[in-house]
Amino acid sequence: MTTATKTPAQIDPRGPRFGAVITSTLLLITIFLALDAATLSAATGLFVAIWLLFAIGAIFGNSKHPYGLIFKKFVRPRLAAPKELEDPRPPQFAQAVGLFVVTVGLVLAIFAVPFAVTIAAAAAFIAAFLNAAFNFCLGCQMYLGFQRIGIIRK
Repeated sequence: MTTATKTPAQIDPRGPRFGAVITSTLLLITIFLALDAATLSAATGLFVAIWLLFAIGAIFGNSKHPYGLIFKKFVRPRLAAPKELEDPRPPQFAQAVGLFVVTVGLVLAIFAVPFAVTIAAAAAFIAAFLNAAFNFCLGCQMYLGFQRIGIIRK
């Protein structure tokens, strides 16, 4: 007896890139706020909001993410149809990687590790910026690499 695995509905690849633009902007603001002790608490609060957004993306996927909903409702109707669609699992995995990075930063901040929020936000910013500016999704590449070596099933 074989079990069929259901392939998730394909997504417009411009949606995650749209979200990466917003995420990289929020992370850049977080970095600058975290560099000043007077605004560190504001940076940490923004970082918690970013954590929540990553959690939504990692758990529910791009189609249920607030950025995905904004893209679908307001941006995509103004664009030409995408040339191709993509599997939503790599971008969802990328959200989980972002969630991990931000979680590490927040946990270290709880233990008063200096510059924990700044460094974690900078690491997440690099990944988000690569996607936003160059359409290179680092988390997606990790997903595909894990698939190749058998850690993630195809």
